[in-house]
Amino acid sequence: MSPMVAKSEALRTLGTIPKTMHAGVYCDKGVVRVEEVPVPEVGAHEVLIKVAACGICGTDIKKIFQRYVEPPQILGHELAGTVVATGPGVTRFQPGDRVMSFHHIPCQACFYCERRLFSQCKQYKTTGLTAGFTPNGGGFAQYVKAMPWVAERGIIPLPENVSFEEATFLEPINTILKAVQKARVSAGENVLIAGCGPIGLQLLMVAKLAGARIYTSDPMDIRRRKSLSLGAAESFDPSGGKLVEEVKARTEGRGADAVLVAVAHPAVVEEALAAARPGGRVLLFAANDPVTRITFPASAVGIDEKEILGSYSAAVDIQEEAAALVLQKKLPVMEIVTHRFPLARIQEGLELAANPTAESLKVLITHE
Repeated sequence: MSPMVAKSEALRTLGTIPKTMHAGVYCDKGVVRVEEVPVPEVGAHEVLIKVAACGICGTDIKKIFQRYVEPPQILGHELAGTVVATGPGVTRFQPGDRVMSFHHIPCQACFYCERRLFSQCKQYKTTGLTAGFTPNGGGFAQYVKAMPWVAERGIIPLPENVSFEEATFLEPINTILKAVQKARVSAGENVLIAGCGPIGLQLLMVAKLAGARIYTSDPMDIRRRKSLSLGAAESFDPSGGKLVEEVKARTEGRGADAVLVAVAHPAVVEEALAAARPGGRVLLFAANDPVTRITFPASAVGIDEKEILGSYSAAVDIQEEAAALVLQKKLPVMEIVTHRFPLARIQEGLELAANPTAESLKVLITHE
């Protein structure tokens, strides 16, 4: 099917834009209800997207189940769908275009942007994608609106051979690539990834592309086996208390060159530092809430010269590079999708993501 024919078919099936829509509204701690809310109105330089699929992110879980933001809000930021309306001044997109959209885009001119600290930019912190209430993504609704700065630089067109479900990975893979680059993972290095959940497995995929030898750890056997199927050299059960010993045994007693922590648990950080070699790097990916406190031996940093690094959210200057990893199918992202829930069952999907089973990894919310 040619692009023009595909777009015509998309327009035909999208139908008229309604005045109201269904949305999963975060109402209270741990509670999301499907409610009828207004479809966002599109103004100048804005774009309205009909959402086809949205991934559930660990950040969504923290906001909802630990009430890190105040309700009511419509969350969900790993989304893809079809443009259904554009405001005056929009020239890059038109109705029928298949797209994904970021929810944060920096100004690229401030103190922080000049230093590639895009996630610290004031505009970046101002969410530019909304389905209503306080802007916070909106992918858990049927329609979302991209504000001018996102519509201009934060929407990526999708080729016809990439599904909407695949496209939900563009935003998280950007954050993953940023983290792997910040940890300075390079070819020939020994890298330990602590945690084989959805984030840990995506870290594995991208770090492997960098040419590193990957080791993983997770208390769930099925997740360890999944990491092996995705290219890990070996995977260890940390609950036995011998993770550091195992890593050192495979690195001539030194420890890992880099440890990427994909578990939001303080004790894992201390173990990660112990598993890193002198002069090695420990990158904290999952430890990003304002409540958690982490302790570790000062000598690990002050004498052993190990680095503790943080990485948060996406980077605009690697947007094309990161997108290509998914759009060109260089990463087996769909191999970690285990569950899909329609919007009507969003609470069930969120509960599973918050309390994963041995069989669950990435959970998606799909829209009809």
